[in-house]
Amino acid sequence: MKTAVVIPAHNEGQTIGPLVKAVKGLGFDCIVINDGSMDNTEAAASKEQAVVLKTPAKSGKGKALALGFDYAMGKGYEALITMDGDGQHSPSDIGAFVACCRNTGADIVNGNRMNDPRGMPALRLATNHVMSWLISLICRQHIADTQCGFRLICTRVLQTIRLESSDFEIETEVLIKASKKGFKIVSVDIQTIYNDEVSKIQPLRDTCRFIAYLWRELSRKNG
Repeated sequence: MKTAVVIPAHNEGQTIGPLVKAVKGLGFDCIVINDGSMDNTEAAASKEQAVVLKTPAKSGKGKALALGFDYAMGKGYEALITMDGDGQHSPSDIGAFVACCRNTGADIVNGNRMNDPRGMPALRLATNHVMSWLISLICRQHIADTQCGFRLICTRVLQTIRLESSDFEIETEVLIKASKKGFKIVSVDIQTIYNDEVSKIQPLRDTCRFIAYLWRELSRKNG
């Protein structure tokens, strides 16, 4: 498959350069969406030969990914691998996604941190378990770590569903809408990497956004 790695980034100047370099070293094209960064994110990604798209101001993870998806589909990629730009995802795991997709025929391969969650904050771990259980019920297929942003998505999925989320709820939206259309989702184990970075998730605001999205989606008859 012709595959690209898509990375939304907001103020990731410290980590984006080495990440792009590692991805390119594995032979993958890399698309970075500079989402209103105020630091050297764009310059660091460009230096390592990433394709850099940018938003005029911070728009949120969902809108940044949608921009990257549209660009990649226009270039004829058959699959996209999404990664976070803060260093929590290891490029060394990319090969496992590609192999899993090839071996299972899955339409989405979702990263799973839950088999070895050492280092994950306890509250986040508990929240992930509850949300993954709930979303798996809605999707009618087991997804071990629904909030993981490290995943492979075949572009035939993105050509079929219409994404509307502007921020972190994009992860849930992709899974639910893909499941409604009958696409197969499988999981592959990945490393759990936590350093000293500060999470960009705002618990109260983003939980409310998630609940609001879930209510809207459950109220719809069609995906």
